[in-house]
Amino acid sequence: MHIDILTIFPEIALSPLGESIIKRAQEAGIVSIAAHNLRDWATDKHKRTDDTLCGGGQGMLMVPGPIFDAIAELKRPETKVILMTPQGKAFKQAIARELSEQTHLILLCGHYEGVDHRVIEELVDLELSIGDYILTNGAIAAAVVTDAIVRLLPGALGDERSPEDESFSDPSLLEAPAYTKPADFRGLKVPEVLLSGHHANIAAWKKEQALARTKANRPDLLGSDSSATPS
Repeated sequence: MHIDILTIFPEIALSPLGESIIKRAQEAGIVSIAAHNLRDWATDKHKRTDDTLCGGGQGMLMVPGPIFDAIAELKRPETKVILMTPQGKAFKQAIARELSEQTHLILLCGHYEGVDHRVIEELVDLELSIGDYILTNGAIAAAVVTDAIVRLLPGALGDERSPEDESFSDPSLLEAPAYTKPADFRGLKVPEVLLSGHHANIAAWKKEQALARTKANRPDLLGSDSSATPS
């Protein structure tokens, strides 16, 4: 897979992607990631990528010219173009899995008041939001989306089962509590069932705890059936 990030802050996008699992995935050739400065496609002497809004309004809007030219240069027949925007579809694990099956992504990062809507109409395949809040720029969101996608690529994680046994693997349940050694830490003990070796009992406990944790932290995932008990 190759991921191109289009932003006026390429350093912000790349900084968190140069460590740990994502760094190793790039070194192993599992993914290649490039961040491009949209100003490189600006044609005026000041390399401007924004202007005032037609019809009035606060703030500045990213102009279409550099974006159209950049995507024309980077796009391939199989490319999926994604705009990072607060107005986008909520980014969830299922979307991360779908995008991990693509071979080329272009992540377009909004800034100021967003992008000229002609960009969305003509170039964008998917608008994505990482949450109901506003960031200073879309490069941060692009890094989050890239991280979530890359860790799902075959070979990116040390244990191929890892993405199958974590929160949002089941979209309606969070992951159950997890413990490690020592079994007794300053009087705080690991639940006995996890030390029992009884796999059926452990599985039942994990299901019960996952439901309880979801009810407490994310009842919205359970919908109207939040009073359900594990079976």
